[in-house]
Amino acid sequence: MPEELPPLDLARPEIGPDEEREVLGVLRSGRLSLGPVLERFERDFAAWLGVDDAVAVSSGTAALHLGVRALGWGPGDEVVLSPFTFVASANCLLYEGVKPVFADVEPGTLNLDPDAAEAAIGESTVGLLPIDIFGQPAALPEFERIAAARGLGILEDSCQALGAVDSEGRKVGSRGNVATFAFYANKQMTTGEGGIVIPADPRMAEVMRSERNQGRAVDMDWLDHDRLGFNYRMSDVAAAIGVAQVARLDDLLEGRARVARAYLDRLGDVDGLILPAPDRPPARRSWFVFPVRLPEGADRDGVIRRLGEQGIPAKAYLPSIHLFPHLREFGYREGQFPVAEDAAARSLALPFHAGLTEGDIDRVAEALNDALSHGA
Repeated sequence: MPEELPPLDLARPEIGPDEEREVLGVLRSGRLSLGPVLERFERDFAAWLGVDDAVAVSSGTAALHLGVRALGWGPGDEVVLSPFTFVASANCLLYEGVKPVFADVEPGTLNLDPDAAEAAIGESTVGLLPIDIFGQPAALPEFERIAAARGLGILEDSCQALGAVDSEGRKVGSRGNVATFAFYANKQMTTGEGGIVIPADPRMAEVMRSERNQGRAVDMDWLDHDRLGFNYRMSDVAAAIGVAQVARLDDLLEGRARVARAYLDRLGDVDGLILPAPDRPPARRSWFVFPVRLPEGADRDGVIRRLGEQGIPAKAYLPSIHLFPHLREFGYREGQFPVAEDAAARSLALPFHAGLTEGDIDRVAEALNDALSHGA
């Protein structure tokens, strides 16, 4: 009887002695929030990205919300985005009374289609919110052209794309637009929970730092506040993890790219399986997850079940969020965005993290091929 293999992790952060040392230093310092390590993390991250400043917050959602506020979007406004995304991309608009206007995605990249986005612009449109889905860089030069011609703002949701490079060879988030990143435990780098927003100018950065801390300006007493704010602070404990992660971010990104290359090699011959779109240099994806689209007619729930029986977790990922109850209230329905809806019905996230071995990837590929060949 063959030995039963241990179950794989769907995702796993890469945490080591550097992170432990930085966190222990914060714990011993007694300064657990709004301290020097938070400032150091912001400086280190901005330097790695090649931007002037970065404002660390409690989550990628918080970063998106502060970005919406910084751009001045509010009640009566409309912003165009993709429905094939995590729900926070739309929720950040709803927090400020902005209507999300969805447009379909490109079949290959699954990112917001610039032509569809332009067609969705109306009299109340104030901005575009492109999402770098699954780490694939969105068509920012095209969106910037549209925005400039129409007088629109841009908020980049790069929460899945840290380390990606766009079609002009620039790191995602470094083009001068308001941009956001997230550091949940399954991301390219992590702070446990956390996010960061890239401001467009120093005044915007100042307001964001006030708003993340209940509206208190830097030079004010601790119970004195001059604007509406939120509890969006990142703790120094979380920032300490971030300091260590940024220091080895290039290696973290390469580790994930190595696993992705192995998956692409092993799964290239699976009949009907759609793999992530290839890079078009100088554009380069940053590997957040490894998503595949199952062949038409495949029983995705059956595939997930058969993989799970072999200790291989997999997840249906992502939904098409215009069909969520609180977004259907705007009149959205099935069939409006066929490319996004088809991707949502067929996409599957496989185990993905830098700790996967060649043997692990062989095991996943064999099990997936077997599940599909048995009509699961």
